[in-house]
Amino acid sequence: MFAGLSILLAQEESVFAEWGPLWIIGGAALILFAVVMLIILFLFFPIWFQAYMSSANVSMLSLVGMSLRQVNSRLIVRGKVMAMQAGLGRERDTGITTRRLEAHYLAGGSVPKVITSLIAAQRADIPLTFDQAAAIDLAGRDVLEAVQTSVNPKVIDCPDPTKAGRSTLSAIARNGVELKVRARVTVRTNLDGLIGGATEETIIARVGEGIITSIGSANTHFEVMENPDSISKAVLKKGLDAQTAFEIVSIDIADIDVGQNIGARLQADQAEADTRVARAKAEERRALAMAREQEMTAEVARNRARVVLAETEIPLAMAAAFREGNLEGPGRNAPQPK
Repeated sequence: MFAGLSILLAQEESVFAEWGPLWIIGGAALILFAVVMLIILFLFFPIWFQAYMSSANVSMLSLVGMSLRQVNSRLIVRGKVMAMQAGLGRERDTGITTRRLEAHYLAGGSVPKVITSLIAAQRADIPLTFDQAAAIDLAGRDVLEAVQTSVNPKVIDCPDPTKAGRSTLSAIARNGVELKVRARVTVRTNLDGLIGGATEETIIARVGEGIITSIGSANTHFEVMENPDSISKAVLKKGLDAQTAFEIVSIDIADIDVGQNIGARLQADQAEADTRVARAKAEERRALAMAREQEMTAEVARNRARVVLAETEIPLAMAAAFREGNLEGPGRNAPQPK
C-alpha cells in the first residue's frame, strides 16, 4: 500500500514538474486580467451605467477607447444622455453617434454647445442638423447664441456708438438741410448663411448707406420728417441682408433731428469765395493800371530828356554853321538902321 502511494506521489511530482510553470503563468495572467477588469469596472462602470439607463448606447469598449484616445468620456456620455433625454431621436435619425461626438471633440469643438443648440432648435421648431451645428461651432461661431438669436431677434443700433464713436447718421436732403438720424435694426440669425456670411458690422454699414441714400434722394427734409417710415421701406426693398449671417426683420427710425443748413452755408462759402476772386482780379487790374501809369510817367520823362538834349544841340549846330559860313550875321550891304 505504501509502495502504491509513493508511486502516485512520484507521478504527481513529475506532472507538476512538467506543467507547473504553465499553470503559474496562466494563473498570473488570469489574476492580471481580473485586476484590469476590476480597474475598468471601477473607472467606467458608473459612466456606462448612466448611459445604459438613459439608452445612450455607449459600450464599455467605447469608453476604454476614449480613455486611450484621451477623450473626455464623461463629456461625450453627458452629451448623448442630454440628446436622448431631450427626445432628439435615435442615432440613425440625428447622426449623434459616439464616434462623431469624439471626432468633434478631438477637432476642438464644444460638444455641450452643439447638443444644447440642437435641443434649443428642436424646441423652437428650427431646422438644424448635427452636421450644421458642428460646422458652425468649428467655424468659430457661437452656435448656441445663433440659435437663441433666431428665437429672440437681436436689436442693433445704427450707427453703433461703441464702435463708430457717434450716435447718429448725418444725411443731407436735396434742399441742403442736414438730418441726423438714429435707427434700430432688428435681425435674426440666418443659420444657412452663418458660415461665411457677413457679420453685424456689414449690416450696420449697409443700413447706414441705405438711409443716407434715401434721405439724399428726398426733395426736402420736410418729406423725410413727415414720413420717416418711407426710409425704412426704401432700405428694406434693397435686400441688404444678402450674403450675411443675419436676416433683417425690421428697420425702425428711432430719432430724427434737423441739423445745419449745409446748402445755405455752402452757398455763402461760395459767394465769399467768388468775392475773394473778384477782389483778387480787381487788385490785379489796379496793379496793372498802376504799372501802366508808371510806365507812361517814365516815357514822358524820357521824352522830356530827349527834348532837353535836342535843345542843347541847337547852339552847337549854330556855331558849326557860322564856322562853315552857312550862317551869316548882318552883312556890309545890309541896310543900316536909320
